[in-house]
Amino acid sequence: MLENRLVTSHAVLDAVKRQENDLKRADWRWRYDPELAGKAVKFMELLPEPKSGKPQPLAPFQKFIIGVIYGWVDKKDSTIRRFTDVFISMARKNGKSLLISGVILYEFLFGKNPANKRQLYTAANDRKQAGIVFDMVKTRLTALIRKDQNIRRMVKITRDEIVNLEDGSTIRSFSRDAGLVDGYEPHVAVVDEYANAKTTDMLETLASGQVLLPSYLTFIISTAGFDMNVPMFTQNYPYAKKVLAGEVEAERYFAFIAEMDDVSEVDDPKLWIKANPLLDVDVVHDQIMDYLTDKLKSARADGTLNSKLVKNWNIWRQASEDSYLDADSWESSELKEKPDIRGSRVWLGVDVGRTSDLFATTWLVPQKGWWWLDGYGFVASKGGIENKIKTDRVDYLAAEKAGEGEISRLESGVIDNDRVYEWLEDFIERNDLDVQGIMYDPYQFGPLLTTIEKNHPEWSMVAVRQGTLTLSMPTKQFRDDIISGKIKHSDNRILRAAAMNAVLMSDNNGVRINKNKYANKIDMIDAALDAYAIAFTEDLDNFLDDERVFSDDFGF
Repeated sequence: MLENRLVTSHAVLDAVKRQENDLKRADWRWRYDPELAGKAVKFMELLPEPKSGKPQPLAPFQKFIIGVIYGWVDKKDSTIRRFTDVFISMARKNGKSLLISGVILYEFLFGKNPANKRQLYTAANDRKQAGIVFDMVKTRLTALIRKDQNIRRMVKITRDEIVNLEDGSTIRSFSRDAGLVDGYEPHVAVVDEYANAKTTDMLETLASGQVLLPSYLTFIISTAGFDMNVPMFTQNYPYAKKVLAGEVEAERYFAFIAEMDDVSEVDDPKLWIKANPLLDVDVVHDQIMDYLTDKLKSARADGTLNSKLVKNWNIWRQASEDSYLDADSWESSELKEKPDIRGSRVWLGVDVGRTSDLFATTWLVPQKGWWWLDGYGFVASKGGIENKIKTDRVDYLAAEKAGEGEISRLESGVIDNDRVYEWLEDFIERNDLDVQGIMYDPYQFGPLLTTIEKNHPEWSMVAVRQGTLTLSMPTKQFRDDIISGKIKHSDNRILRAAAMNAVLMSDNNGVRINKNKYANKIDMIDAALDAYAIAFTEDLDNFLDDERVFSDDFGF
């Protein structure tokens, strides 16, 4: 299988290597049946292409995907497939709709487990997108009916439903806003363009009906998106990468991710096949290359490069050109191991927010030539923490488990200021920190300010005005220092979500973070900038720690 013929993304190469390694295994429940794989591929190659009405061969990468999904079965019961969850990501215009409709129709006509009343759903985040996939399935099935009298007799097509008259199986469309009928059990659900989903509601709803199905199939297929805080990017995509890399054992999970491994690769047309695997098909190669060349040229001319990188090269990017930080810069400045901050000088930043929202604390600790940034969040649970997780698109339960914050324990669900003070005092004393200042936005900070001044007058309290005159310079320098590596941070998910949500606004005095976008939680990055507004004047090149002070080289 590995013939070094094609240029592929690292993730696709990992998928192929995984298949090769699995084929050598004999110590598990599964076996690979080439005949079953070939049957599925052959059926899909018999399906009429909607525009021409003629059968269309599958591309090599499509054969690989379908062959792997349908070739692996239980050794004792071949009606039980190995893979129940499938994640596929690639650039647009790479035969995605044909692949989706083929899977749906194959399961509709030839599914075996259950033998009757299989429920199949073309799913998407909204009705329009789900309807597009459903209409594609209807179009291909209608064309197939014209050629096959047996299928004509067994199928009934209506506006909203397709019925298999022989076994009672049905195909319907499903979207988050449309809901499902009672008693649903989605044997197969093909979820299209999941990058547009803001919450996990749709997948959770589908999964809840699959509990008793031994061979269900949830098939997520989507191009990258513009929102770095959606479930696909924060959960599904990194999980799929870990499965492919062998970091997570998930024998019933299949992933295929055709993407550019670095944004710089877009400059080399020879590498475009990484995200556009349909370039491997000779009859469409030149057409696709011309299309991509024109798109890239026009995008660079009219300022829409971000959009084209997402759609045509499958690279996750912020939606807006005025996004404060890009994901690549943020991730490149992340440290897996936190430095020891005990006994260090510290600049603390706090952002109070509303009592029913989030209280963010951050700290900047000087290292040898760079700053260490981390944070801790206090999360209100008013209205239910699950609702807040879905609204903010931050997994606060996971954050609490990882020690990145805590959820309010008050019956009212609002933030407990006494608990914030208790934690702050313990954090400083436990780490023996030399507090250079606690920087804060004066808005709503009154109660905590009074408590701190009463109990710890030695902690310098610094009010940071939120106007552009005060924050423009540190806001720009903070971003430059993230990009250059002079600020390094933890993998704190609350901090990361804030960084990805932050958007710049400008006026005659400069730039600052737009605080009016309440829908996007930026509290922790605001807290970090409050601290940095004072700390950034510190000379890190002449940073002193105990090691330097007591060394032979140090002297007056």
